[in-house]
Amino acid sequence: MNRKIGNLFKGDKGIWMVFLFLCLISVIEVFSASSTLTYKSQNFLGPLLYHSGMIIFGLFVAIVILNIPCRYFKIVTPLMLFITFATLLWVLVGGESINGANRVIRLAGFTFQPSEIAKGTMVLATAQILSAMQRTDGKGADDKAMKYVLFIVMPAVFLIGIENLSTACLLFMVIFLMMFIGRVPILQLGKLMGAGVLLVAVFLTLVLTLGSIEKVDDEKNPPTAAASHGNKDEIKGGGIFHRFATWRNRILNHSGGDDIPAEEYDIDKNFQVGHANIAIASSGIIGKGPGNSTERDYLPQAFSDFIYAIIIEEMGILGAIVVVFLYTILLYRAARIAGHCENNFPAFLVLGLALLLVIQACINMMVAVGLMPVTGQPLPLISKGGTSTIINCAYIGVILSVSRSARRSDQAKASISAVQAGDDD
Repeated sequence: MNRKIGNLFKGDKGIWMVFLFLCLISVIEVFSASSTLTYKSQNFLGPLLYHSGMIIFGLFVAIVILNIPCRYFKIVTPLMLFITFATLLWVLVGGESINGANRVIRLAGFTFQPSEIAKGTMVLATAQILSAMQRTDGKGADDKAMKYVLFIVMPAVFLIGIENLSTACLLFMVIFLMMFIGRVPILQLGKLMGAGVLLVAVFLTLVLTLGSIEKVDDEKNPPTAAASHGNKDEIKGGGIFHRFATWRNRILNHSGGDDIPAEEYDIDKNFQVGHANIAIASSGIIGKGPGNSTERDYLPQAFSDFIYAIIIEEMGILGAIVVVFLYTILLYRAARIAGHCENNFPAFLVLGLALLLVIQACINMMVAVGLMPVTGQPLPLISKGGTSTIINCAYIGVILSVSRSARRSDQAKASISAVQAGDDD
């Protein structure tokens, strides 16, 4: 029986432990934070059963993928690139709107976010390009490597950024770090960073200048979807500039909130952030205990964007540290796995996927504690989700697949060393 279980959970045991702990925390906290969904549906167990089903299916996906040899991931790259760009164009033209942006596609009764597929595909393609263009003299990547990476990645970043700026920035950050790890010439990376800073300055100027907000009558339009992004303002307009108001509002809310005296602070103007701060301030060292959150009833996205605030409220500072520690272990174990890889492709791939998960987690947690403007990024492997949960589990499956091949390589080296030592004797 133990052997069967061991065969099922193959791969790096540290990654498995982190994955299972995050899933356990997810089930507990999503169930606790879904009070608004429970109230609307009048179904007490509905959100729990749905999310548990997603977790179980994601676990199945991870197990299937970890049994796929790493070399086959290269083969699917062209197909994944086609699917990525086709769906990104599709969602812009015929996608369904969530919180004022076209982000999901409905197909055969199911909805999925093309941006979630795009993130993993870009990491896969970048790992393949960087590994193929390493110089034979061991002096890093070829000078043309960055050009090929940007040729593939930048169109996807642009298409994602039109409707989901935070995801586009997250993806570009991960790809930049992958190029650094892949030893792209520092001078090229410096020029890219300089161009990026210039573009950010121009972008912020345009957003602050062109962004406009039209207030909603609070009595007729109580905070729902709009409140999930930190305000109760309805975004008006269309075309490529229709998201400028949302971005402008988030920047101004984040930059100006500390200057407002407590007695003059209007929590309704910064709904999510205000109640997230209350949740954190009332937590203490050990928190209120699982299921005892009060702010979950006021946060429309307590089970998603601001679930870390609910974790702090219920589990306290200790629970918050545990979650950070789990993501730290995930990145550390991924780096260890990459260090044991014989080839560059699996090493770059496992580091890229781990960075994708961990940086997104950092962004989510920084938003929850007020260190960043609201972005709408969920907490990977913890927040309630459909597409994102399953695809994040797929990322874990890929990391575990790479860990299996790396371990076999280590075992083969050990066997060769043992045989050579025997011959010497």
